[in-house]
Amino acid sequence: MSSHYVIALDQGTTSSRSVLIDHDARMVDFVQRPFTQIYPKPGWVEHNPQEILFSQLGSLTELLARHNLSADDIAGIGIDNQRETTVVWDPSTGQPIANAIVWQCRRTADLVQELCGDPQVAARIRSKTGLMPDAYFSASKIAWLLDNVPGARKRAEAGELLFGTIDTYLIWVLTGGLVHATDPTNASRTMLYNIHDGCWDDELLELFGVPRSMMPEVRPSSGLFGETSYPGVPAGIPLCGVAGDQQASLFGQCCFASGQAKNTYGTGCFLLMHTGDVAVDSANQLVTTIAASAPGVDHTEYALEGSVFVGGAVMQWMRDELGLIRTAAESEALAASVPDTGGVYVVPAFTGLGAPWWESDARGTICGITRGTNRNHLVRAGLESIAYQVADLVKAMEADAGRPIDVLNVDGGASANDLLMQFQADILNRELHRPLNIETTALGAAFLAGLSCGFWSGTDELRALRASDDVFLAHMERARADELLAGWANAVRRTVAP
Repeated sequence: MSSHYVIALDQGTTSSRSVLIDHDARMVDFVQRPFTQIYPKPGWVEHNPQEILFSQLGSLTELLARHNLSADDIAGIGIDNQRETTVVWDPSTGQPIANAIVWQCRRTADLVQELCGDPQVAARIRSKTGLMPDAYFSASKIAWLLDNVPGARKRAEAGELLFGTIDTYLIWVLTGGLVHATDPTNASRTMLYNIHDGCWDDELLELFGVPRSMMPEVRPSSGLFGETSYPGVPAGIPLCGVAGDQQASLFGQCCFASGQAKNTYGTGCFLLMHTGDVAVDSANQLVTTIAASAPGVDHTEYALEGSVFVGGAVMQWMRDELGLIRTAAESEALAASVPDTGGVYVVPAFTGLGAPWWESDARGTICGITRGTNRNHLVRAGLESIAYQVADLVKAMEADAGRPIDVLNVDGGASANDLLMQFQADILNRELHRPLNIETTALGAAFLAGLSCGFWSGTDELRALRASDDVFLAHMERARADELLAGWANAVRRTVAP
Protein backbone atom coordinates (compact mmCIF):
# COMPACT_ATOMS: atom_id res chain seq x y z
CA MET A 1 0.00 0.00 0.00
CA SER A 2 1.76 3.10 -1.24
CA SER A 3 -0.37 5.70 0.51
CA HIS A 4 -0.10 5.99 4.26
CA TYR A 5 -3.07 8.19 5.19
CA VAL A 6 -6.53 9.41 4.44
CA ILE A 7 -7.61 12.96 5.26
CA ALA A 8 -11.00 14.06 6.57
CA LEU A 9 -12.17 17.58 5.88
CA ASP A 10 -14.35 18.07 8.96
CA GLN A 11 -16.36 21.19 8.16
CA GLY A 12 -18.42 22.13 11.21
CA THR A 13 -20.68 24.93 12.32
CA THR A 14 -18.03 26.94 14.15
CA SER A 15 -14.73 25.71 12.70
CA SER A 16 -13.11 23.80 9.86
CA ARG A 17 -10.63 21.04 10.52
CA SER A 18 -8.39 18.84 8.44
CA VAL A 19 -7.67 15.51 10.11
CA LEU A 20 -4.88 13.08 9.22
CA ILE A 21 -5.85 9.45 9.85
CA ASP A 22 -3.63 6.40 9.46
CA HIS A 23 -4.45 2.79 8.58
CA ASP A 24 -5.06 1.92 12.23
CA ALA A 25 -7.80 4.58 12.28
CA ARG A 26 -5.73 6.76 14.59
CA MET A 27 -5.96 10.52 14.38
CA VAL A 28 -2.32 11.36 13.72
CA ASP A 29 -2.80 15.14 13.68
CA PHE A 30 -5.29 17.84 12.84
CA VAL A 31 -5.40 21.55 12.09
CA GLN A 32 -8.45 23.52 13.13
CA ARG A 33 -9.46 27.03 12.12
CA PRO A 34 -12.52 28.84 13.46
CA PHE A 35 -14.61 31.21 11.40
CA THR A 36 -17.02 34.02 12.14
CA GLN A 37 -20.59 33.48 13.32
CA ILE A 38 -22.82 36.20 11.91
CA TYR A 39 -26.11 37.17 13.61
CA PRO A 40 -27.75 39.94 11.53
CA LYS A 41 -31.05 39.80 13.45
CA PRO A 42 -32.50 37.78 16.35
CA GLY A 43 -32.93 34.20 15.17
CA TRP A 44 -30.84 34.76 12.02
CA VAL A 45 -27.51 32.95 11.58
CA GLU A 46 -25.12 33.35 8.64
CA HIS A 47 -21.64 32.29 7.55
CA ASN A 48 -19.39 33.83 4.92
CA PRO A 49 -18.91 30.92 2.45
CA GLN A 50 -15.50 32.13 1.36
CA GLU A 51 -14.34 32.37 4.96
CA ILE A 52 -15.46 28.75 5.41
CA LEU A 53 -13.57 27.86 2.25
CA PHE A 54 -10.37 29.61 3.30
CA SER A 55 -10.54 28.14 6.81
CA GLN A 56 -10.98 24.63 5.40
CA LEU A 57 -8.35 24.87 2.68
CA GLY A 58 -6.00 26.74 4.98
CA SER A 59 -6.19 23.94 7.54
CA LEU A 60 -5.60 21.37 4.78
CA THR A 61 -2.52 23.03 3.34
CA GLU A 62 -1.08 23.59 6.82
CA LEU A 63 -1.61 19.92 7.71
CA LEU A 64 0.06 18.75 4.50
CA ALA A 65 2.99 21.14 4.99
CA ARG A 66 3.42 20.19 8.64
CA HIS A 67 4.02 16.55 7.65
CA ASN A 68 5.65 17.24 4.28
CA LEU A 69 2.97 15.20 2.51
CA SER A 70 2.49 14.89 -1.24
CA ALA A 71 -0.45 13.56 -3.23
CA ASP A 72 1.19 10.11 -3.25
CA ASP A 73 0.99 9.95 0.55
CA ILE A 74 -2.79 10.47 0.63
CA ALA A 75 -5.06 7.65 -0.52
CA GLY A 76 -8.12 9.85 -0.53
CA ILE A 77 -10.02 12.72 1.06
CA GLY A 78 -13.38 12.41 2.78
CA ILE A 79 -15.66 15.34 3.54
CA ASP A 80 -18.15 15.67 6.34
CA ASN A 81 -20.04 18.91 6.75
CA GLN A 82 -22.58 20.91 8.66
CA ARG A 83 -25.81 19.98 6.95
CA GLU A 84 -28.67 22.12 5.57
CA THR A 85 -26.49 25.26 5.50
CA THR A 86 -27.20 26.80 2.11
CA VAL A 87 -24.86 28.41 -0.40
CA VAL A 88 -25.86 29.86 -3.78
CA TRP A 89 -23.06 30.95 -6.09
CA ASP A 90 -22.27 32.08 -9.62
CA PRO A 91 -20.21 29.35 -11.32
CA SER A 92 -18.75 31.79 -13.82
CA THR A 93 -17.00 33.73 -11.06
CA GLY A 94 -17.11 31.32 -8.10
CA GLN A 95 -18.60 34.12 -6.01
CA PRO A 96 -21.47 33.41 -3.60
CA ILE A 97 -24.42 35.75 -4.15
CA ALA A 98 -24.79 36.26 -0.37
CA ASN A 99 -23.72 34.83 2.95
CA ALA A 100 -24.66 31.21 3.57
CA ILE A 101 -27.85 30.73 5.57
CA VAL A 102 -26.95 28.39 8.44
CA TRP A 103 -29.01 25.40 9.53
CA GLN A 104 -29.80 27.17 12.82
CA CYS A 105 -31.31 30.20 11.10
CA ARG A 106 -35.04 30.77 11.64
CA ARG A 107 -35.64 33.60 9.15
CA THR A 108 -37.75 31.42 6.87
CA ALA A 109 -40.15 30.09 9.51
CA ASP A 110 -43.00 32.26 8.18
CA LEU A 111 -42.25 31.23 4.60
CA VAL A 112 -42.41 27.55 5.55
CA GLN A 113 -45.75 28.14 7.25
CA GLU A 114 -47.03 29.97 4.18
CA LEU A 115 -45.95 27.24 1.74
CA CYS A 116 -46.44 24.17 3.90
CA GLY A 117 -49.17 25.18 6.35
CA ASP A 118 -51.81 23.13 4.51
CA PRO A 119 -51.84 19.74 6.31
CA GLN A 120 -52.08 17.93 2.98
CA VAL A 121 -48.97 19.69 1.68
CA ALA A 122 -47.11 19.00 4.91
CA ALA A 123 -48.08 15.33 4.74
CA ARG A 124 -46.92 15.14 1.13
CA ILE A 125 -43.53 16.62 2.05
CA ARG A 126 -43.24 14.22 4.97
CA SER A 127 -44.07 11.19 2.82
CA LYS A 128 -41.51 12.11 0.15
CA THR A 129 -38.62 13.48 2.19
CA GLY A 130 -39.05 11.98 5.66
CA LEU A 131 -38.77 15.50 7.09
CA MET A 132 -41.04 17.73 9.11
CA PRO A 133 -41.59 20.96 7.12
CA ASP A 134 -39.31 23.41 8.90
CA ALA A 135 -36.99 26.35 8.34
CA TYR A 136 -34.17 24.07 9.53
CA PHE A 137 -33.88 22.44 6.09
CA SER A 138 -32.41 23.92 2.91
CA ALA A 139 -35.45 24.37 0.64
CA SER A 140 -36.84 27.55 2.18
CA LYS A 141 -33.33 28.99 2.54
CA ILE A 142 -32.77 28.69 -1.22
CA ALA A 143 -36.15 30.29 -1.88
CA TRP A 144 -35.33 33.16 0.50
CA LEU A 145 -32.02 33.87 -1.26
CA LEU A 146 -33.64 33.84 -4.70
CA ASP A 147 -36.37 36.20 -3.54
CA ASN A 148 -34.25 38.59 -1.46
CA VAL A 149 -30.97 38.96 -3.37
CA PRO A 150 -31.56 41.42 -6.24
CA GLY A 151 -31.69 39.66 -9.59
CA ALA A 152 -31.06 36.21 -8.10
CA ARG A 153 -34.29 34.56 -9.21
CA LYS A 154 -33.91 35.73 -12.80
CA ARG A 155 -30.31 34.51 -12.89
CA ALA A 156 -31.27 31.15 -11.35
CA GLU A 157 -34.05 30.63 -13.89
CA ALA A 158 -31.54 31.40 -16.65
CA GLY A 159 -29.27 28.63 -15.34
CA GLU A 160 -26.64 31.06 -14.07
CA LEU A 161 -26.58 30.04 -10.37
CA LEU A 162 -25.76 26.86 -8.47
CA PHE A 163 -26.97 25.64 -5.08
CA GLY A 164 -25.06 23.49 -2.68
CA THR A 165 -24.75 22.51 0.92
CA ILE A 166 -21.22 23.05 2.20
CA ASP A 167 -19.95 19.70 0.91
CA THR A 168 -21.05 20.61 -2.63
CA TYR A 169 -19.39 24.02 -2.45
CA LEU A 170 -16.11 22.48 -1.23
CA ILE A 171 -16.20 19.79 -3.94
CA TRP A 172 -16.86 22.38 -6.63
CA VAL A 173 -13.95 24.56 -5.52
CA LEU A 174 -11.51 21.70 -4.87
CA THR A 175 -12.14 20.20 -8.32
CA GLY A 176 -11.59 23.54 -10.02
CA GLY A 177 -15.28 23.96 -10.76
CA LEU A 178 -15.52 20.66 -12.65
CA VAL A 179 -17.82 18.77 -10.27
CA HIS A 180 -21.18 19.95 -8.92
CA ALA A 181 -22.25 17.04 -6.73
CA THR A 182 -23.44 15.95 -3.33
CA ASP A 183 -24.26 12.64 -1.65
CA PRO A 184 -27.63 11.16 -0.57
CA THR A 185 -27.17 12.02 3.11
CA ASN A 186 -26.85 15.73 2.38
CA ALA A 187 -29.48 15.65 -0.37
CA SER A 188 -31.94 14.11 2.09
CA ARG A 189 -31.63 17.19 4.32
CA THR A 190 -32.74 19.72 1.73
CA MET A 191 -36.51 18.97 1.81
CA LEU A 192 -36.27 18.71 -1.98
CA TYR A 193 -35.09 15.09 -2.34
CA ASN A 194 -37.35 12.05 -2.55
CA ILE A 195 -35.66 9.57 -0.22
CA HIS A 196 -37.66 6.63 -1.63
CA ASP A 197 -37.09 7.27 -5.34
CA GLY A 198 -33.57 8.66 -4.85
CA CYS A 199 -33.96 11.84 -6.88
CA TRP A 200 -34.73 15.55 -6.73
CA ASP A 201 -38.49 15.92 -6.57
CA ASP A 202 -40.10 18.10 -9.25
CA GLU A 203 -43.20 18.81 -7.15
CA LEU A 204 -41.11 20.10 -4.25
CA LEU A 205 -38.78 22.09 -6.49
CA GLU A 206 -41.87 23.80 -7.91
CA LEU A 207 -43.39 24.37 -4.47
CA PHE A 208 -40.29 26.25 -3.29
CA GLY A 209 -39.58 27.86 -6.65
CA VAL A 210 -36.15 26.27 -7.07
CA PRO A 211 -34.96 25.68 -10.66
CA ARG A 212 -33.72 22.13 -11.22
CA SER A 213 -30.63 23.50 -12.99
CA MET A 214 -29.35 24.72 -9.62
CA MET A 215 -29.29 21.26 -8.07
CA PRO A 216 -26.16 19.11 -7.78
CA GLU A 217 -25.76 15.57 -9.04
CA VAL A 218 -26.26 13.00 -6.25
CA ARG A 219 -23.51 10.37 -6.00
CA PRO A 220 -22.93 7.52 -3.50
CA SER A 221 -21.42 8.59 -0.17
CA SER A 222 -18.48 6.22 -0.65
CA GLY A 223 -17.33 6.73 -4.24
CA LEU A 224 -15.35 9.03 -6.47
CA PHE A 225 -16.41 12.69 -6.61
CA GLY A 226 -13.38 13.98 -8.46
CA GLU A 227 -9.76 14.90 -7.83
CA THR A 228 -8.12 17.93 -6.28
CA SER A 229 -7.34 20.73 -8.72
CA TYR A 230 -6.88 23.90 -6.69
CA PRO A 231 -3.85 26.18 -6.29
CA GLY A 232 -1.80 25.32 -3.21
CA VAL A 233 -3.31 21.82 -2.83
CA PRO A 234 -1.45 18.85 -4.36
CA ALA A 235 -3.24 17.85 -7.55
CA GLY A 236 -4.83 14.49 -8.16
CA ILE A 237 -5.91 13.43 -4.66
CA PRO A 238 -9.23 11.56 -4.97
CA LEU A 239 -12.25 13.09 -3.26
CA CYS A 240 -13.98 9.80 -2.55
CA GLY A 241 -16.14 10.05 0.56
CA VAL A 242 -18.88 12.52 1.47
CA ALA A 243 -21.53 12.55 4.19
CA GLY A 244 -23.39 15.03 6.30
CA ASP A 245 -21.77 15.28 9.69
CA GLN A 246 -24.30 13.24 11.63
CA GLN A 247 -24.47 10.39 9.15
CA ALA A 248 -20.66 10.47 9.06
CA SER A 249 -20.66 10.10 12.84
CA LEU A 250 -23.07 7.14 12.65
CA PHE A 251 -20.71 5.51 10.16
CA GLY A 252 -17.64 6.42 12.24
CA GLN A 253 -19.24 4.75 15.27
CA CYS A 254 -19.45 1.56 13.18
CA CYS A 255 -23.24 1.60 13.43
CA PHE A 256 -23.73 -0.35 10.23
CA ALA A 257 -26.68 -2.49 11.33
CA SER A 258 -30.34 -1.86 12.07
CA GLY A 259 -30.99 -0.89 15.69
CA GLN A 260 -27.56 0.57 16.40
CA ALA A 261 -27.66 4.19 17.59
CA LYS A 262 -25.38 7.09 18.41
CA ASN A 263 -25.72 10.57 19.84
CA THR A 264 -23.32 13.38 19.01
CA TYR A 265 -22.86 16.14 21.58
CA GLY A 266 -21.74 19.09 19.52
CA THR A 267 -23.12 22.59 18.99
CA GLY A 268 -26.44 20.77 18.81
CA CYS A 269 -27.21 17.17 19.70
CA PHE A 270 -28.03 14.61 17.06
CA LEU A 271 -29.43 11.18 17.82
CA LEU A 272 -29.50 8.69 14.95
CA MET A 273 -30.64 5.08 14.84
CA HIS A 274 -29.80 2.92 11.84
CA THR A 275 -32.98 1.27 10.49
CA GLY A 276 -31.48 -0.81 7.67
CA ASP A 277 -33.35 -0.74 4.38
CA VAL A 278 -36.61 0.38 6.04
CA ALA A 279 -37.56 4.06 6.04
CA VAL A 280 -39.42 4.18 9.36
CA ASP A 281 -42.20 6.75 9.53
CA SER A 282 -42.13 8.72 12.76
CA ALA A 283 -45.24 9.27 14.84
CA ASN A 284 -43.23 11.35 17.32
CA GLN A 285 -41.98 14.23 15.17
CA LEU A 286 -38.60 12.73 14.41
CA VAL A 287 -37.28 12.69 10.86
CA THR A 288 -36.47 9.84 8.52
CA THR A 289 -33.18 10.35 6.77
CA ILE A 290 -30.69 8.48 4.58
CA ALA A 291 -27.70 6.79 6.20
CA ALA A 292 -24.28 6.63 4.56
CA SER A 293 -23.52 3.24 3.02
CA ALA A 294 -20.34 1.31 2.32
CA PRO A 295 -19.44 0.47 -1.29
CA GLY A 296 -21.31 -2.50 -2.64
CA VAL A 297 -24.53 -1.95 -0.68
CA ASP A 298 -27.17 -2.25 -3.38
CA HIS A 299 -30.06 -0.60 -1.54
CA THR A 300 -30.70 2.68 0.24
CA GLU A 301 -30.08 2.55 3.99
CA TYR A 302 -32.04 4.77 6.35
CA ALA A 303 -31.94 6.19 9.85
CA LEU A 304 -34.30 7.85 12.29
CA GLU A 305 -32.98 11.16 13.57
CA GLY A 306 -33.82 13.63 16.26
CA SER A 307 -32.05 16.98 16.41
CA VAL A 308 -31.53 19.28 19.38
CA PHE A 309 -30.72 22.80 18.21
CA VAL A 310 -28.74 23.84 21.30
CA GLY A 311 -26.56 21.20 22.93
CA GLY A 312 -22.98 22.12 23.76
CA ALA A 313 -23.80 25.64 22.58
CA VAL A 314 -25.51 26.24 25.92
CA MET A 315 -22.09 26.12 27.57
CA GLN A 316 -20.67 28.49 24.94
CA TRP A 317 -23.51 30.87 25.83
CA MET A 318 -22.69 30.59 29.52
CA ARG A 319 -19.06 31.32 28.69
CA ASP A 320 -19.39 34.08 26.09
CA GLU A 321 -22.61 35.86 27.04
CA LEU A 322 -23.01 35.28 30.78
CA GLY A 323 -19.36 34.97 31.78
CA LEU A 324 -20.14 32.10 34.18
CA ILE A 325 -17.23 29.98 32.96
CA ARG A 326 -13.89 30.74 31.32
CA THR A 327 -13.70 27.54 29.28
CA ALA A 328 -16.17 24.81 28.41
CA ALA A 329 -13.88 22.32 30.18
CA GLU A 330 -14.30 24.26 33.44
CA SER A 331 -18.01 23.44 33.49
CA GLU A 332 -17.49 19.90 34.78
CA ALA A 333 -15.65 20.96 37.93
CA LEU A 334 -18.13 23.75 38.71
CA ALA A 335 -21.12 21.47 38.15
CA ALA A 336 -19.58 18.75 40.30
CA SER A 337 -19.13 21.20 43.18
CA VAL A 338 -22.88 21.04 43.93
CA PRO A 339 -24.89 17.83 44.42
CA ASP A 340 -27.65 18.97 42.07
CA THR A 341 -29.10 22.11 40.48
CA GLY A 342 -31.14 23.12 43.51
CA GLY A 343 -34.29 22.76 41.41
CA VAL A 344 -33.07 24.98 38.56
CA TYR A 345 -33.79 24.01 34.95
CA VAL A 346 -32.38 25.72 31.86
CA VAL A 347 -34.33 25.23 28.63
CA PRO A 348 -31.96 26.59 25.94
CA ALA A 349 -34.52 27.35 23.23
CA PHE A 350 -32.43 30.17 21.80
CA THR A 351 -33.62 29.53 18.23
CA GLY A 352 -36.69 27.47 19.03
CA LEU A 353 -36.98 23.84 20.08
CA GLY A 354 -36.15 21.01 17.71
CA ALA A 355 -37.33 17.40 17.93
CA PRO A 356 -39.59 16.12 19.32
CA TRP A 357 -41.33 19.47 19.94
CA TRP A 358 -40.67 21.51 16.77
CA GLU A 359 -41.64 24.79 18.43
CA SER A 360 -39.94 27.41 16.26
CA ASP A 361 -41.26 30.34 18.33
CA ALA A 362 -40.08 29.03 21.71
CA ARG A 363 -37.33 31.00 23.43
CA GLY A 364 -34.99 30.15 26.29
CA THR A 365 -36.20 29.84 29.87
CA ILE A 366 -34.60 29.43 33.29
CA CYS A 367 -36.96 28.00 35.91
CA GLY A 368 -36.66 27.41 39.64
CA ILE A 369 -34.26 30.19 40.66
CA THR A 370 -34.21 30.96 44.38
CA ARG A 371 -32.15 33.26 46.59
CA GLY A 372 -29.78 30.35 47.14
CA THR A 373 -29.12 29.76 43.44
CA ASN A 374 -25.49 30.37 42.53
CA ARG A 375 -23.24 30.12 39.51
CA ASN A 376 -22.52 26.45 40.02
CA HIS A 377 -26.22 25.58 40.03
CA LEU A 378 -26.73 27.42 36.75
CA VAL A 379 -23.74 25.75 35.13
CA ARG A 380 -24.94 22.34 36.25
CA ALA A 381 -28.45 23.10 34.98
CA GLY A 382 -26.95 24.06 31.63
CA LEU A 383 -25.11 20.76 31.39
CA GLU A 384 -28.15 18.78 32.49
CA SER A 385 -30.31 20.51 29.89
CA ILE A 386 -28.28 18.70 27.24
CA ALA A 387 -29.02 15.30 28.79
CA TYR A 388 -32.73 16.05 29.24
CA GLN A 389 -33.15 17.01 25.60
CA VAL A 390 -31.41 13.79 24.52
CA ALA A 391 -33.63 11.78 26.87
CA ASP A 392 -36.71 13.19 25.14
CA LEU A 393 -35.27 12.14 21.79
CA VAL A 394 -34.48 8.62 23.00
CA LYS A 395 -38.03 8.16 24.31
CA ALA A 396 -39.50 9.29 20.99
CA MET A 397 -37.10 7.19 18.92
CA GLU A 398 -37.70 4.00 20.86
CA ALA A 399 -41.45 4.48 20.40
CA ASP A 400 -41.07 4.98 16.64
CA ALA A 401 -38.67 2.08 16.14
CA GLY A 402 -40.62 -0.28 18.37
CA ARG A 403 -37.41 -1.39 20.05
CA PRO A 404 -35.23 -0.14 22.89
CA ILE A 405 -31.82 1.45 22.47
CA ASP A 406 -29.90 -0.86 24.77
CA VAL A 407 -26.55 0.79 24.14
CA LEU A 408 -26.13 4.43 23.16
CA ASN A 409 -22.84 5.22 21.43
CA VAL A 410 -21.74 8.77 22.20
CA ASP A 411 -19.27 11.20 20.65
CA GLY A 412 -18.65 14.89 20.09
CA GLY A 413 -16.86 17.47 22.20
CA ALA A 414 -19.24 17.52 25.17
CA SER A 415 -19.11 13.72 25.48
CA ALA A 416 -15.68 14.20 27.06
CA ASN A 417 -17.51 15.55 30.13
CA ASP A 418 -17.76 12.57 32.49
CA LEU A 419 -20.35 14.24 34.72
CA LEU A 420 -22.63 14.85 31.75
CA MET A 421 -22.20 11.29 30.45
CA GLN A 422 -22.95 9.77 33.87
CA PHE A 423 -26.02 11.97 34.27
CA GLN A 424 -27.12 10.95 30.77
CA ALA A 425 -26.82 7.26 31.62
CA ASP A 426 -28.71 7.83 34.88
CA ILE A 427 -31.57 9.74 33.29
CA LEU A 428 -31.90 7.28 30.40
CA ASN A 429 -31.33 4.15 32.49
CA ARG A 430 -29.25 2.98 29.55
CA GLU A 431 -25.65 1.94 28.94
CA LEU A 432 -23.44 4.55 27.23
CA HIS A 433 -20.35 3.65 25.21
CA ARG A 434 -17.79 6.36 24.49
CA PRO A 435 -15.01 5.35 22.07
CA LEU A 436 -11.42 6.23 22.83
CA ASN A 437 -11.48 8.47 19.76
CA ILE A 438 -14.58 10.67 20.15
CA GLU A 439 -13.88 12.38 16.82
CA THR A 440 -16.12 9.90 15.04
CA THR A 441 -17.51 12.44 12.58
CA ALA A 442 -14.12 12.92 10.93
CA LEU A 443 -13.47 9.20 11.28
CA GLY A 444 -16.69 8.43 9.41
CA ALA A 445 -15.68 10.68 6.51
CA ALA A 446 -12.28 8.99 6.47
CA PHE A 447 -13.87 5.52 6.55
CA LEU A 448 -16.12 6.35 3.57
CA ALA A 449 -13.15 7.62 1.58
CA GLY A 450 -10.86 4.79 2.65
CA LEU A 451 -13.36 2.08 1.72
CA SER A 452 -13.90 3.66 -1.67
CA CYS A 453 -10.21 3.78 -2.59
CA GLY A 454 -9.24 0.42 -1.04
CA PHE A 455 -7.36 1.86 1.94
CA TRP A 456 -9.51 -0.44 4.11
CA SER A 457 -10.93 -3.74 2.92
CA GLY A 458 -14.44 -3.50 4.34
CA THR A 459 -16.64 -2.79 7.34
CA ASP A 460 -15.40 -5.87 9.22
CA GLU A 461 -11.90 -4.38 9.24
CA LEU A 462 -13.30 -1.07 10.48
CA ARG A 463 -15.13 -2.77 13.38
CA ALA A 464 -11.90 -4.50 14.37
CA LEU A 465 -10.08 -1.15 14.45
CA ARG A 466 -12.51 0.44 16.91
CA ALA A 467 -10.69 1.28 20.12
CA SER A 468 -12.00 0.12 23.50
CA ASP A 469 -14.88 2.11 24.94
CA ASP A 470 -15.44 3.95 28.19
CA VAL A 471 -18.71 2.57 29.56
CA PHE A 472 -21.18 4.51 31.72
CA LEU A 473 -23.85 2.54 33.59
CA ALA A 474 -26.94 3.94 35.28
CA HIS A 475 -26.67 4.30 39.08
CA MET A 476 -29.44 6.75 39.97
CA GLU A 477 -32.59 5.44 41.66
CA ARG A 478 -35.45 5.45 39.17
CA ALA A 479 -37.74 7.41 41.47
CA ARG A 480 -35.20 10.23 41.57
CA ALA A 481 -34.68 10.12 37.80
CA ASP A 482 -38.43 10.23 37.20
CA GLU A 483 -38.74 13.21 39.55
CA LEU A 484 -36.04 15.09 37.65
CA LEU A 485 -37.60 14.26 34.30
CA ALA A 486 -40.99 15.50 35.51
CA GLY A 487 -39.36 18.79 36.52
CA TRP A 488 -37.82 19.08 33.07
CA ALA A 489 -41.13 18.40 31.37
CA ASN A 490 -42.71 21.17 33.44
CA ALA A 491 -39.94 23.59 32.44
CA VAL A 492 -40.48 22.76 28.75
CA ARG A 493 -44.22 23.33 29.11
CA ARG A 494 -43.50 26.78 30.52
CA THR A 495 -41.16 27.49 27.60
CA VAL A 496 -43.66 26.60 24.88
CA ALA A 497 -46.77 28.04 26.59
CA PRO A 498 -48.35 30.91 24.62
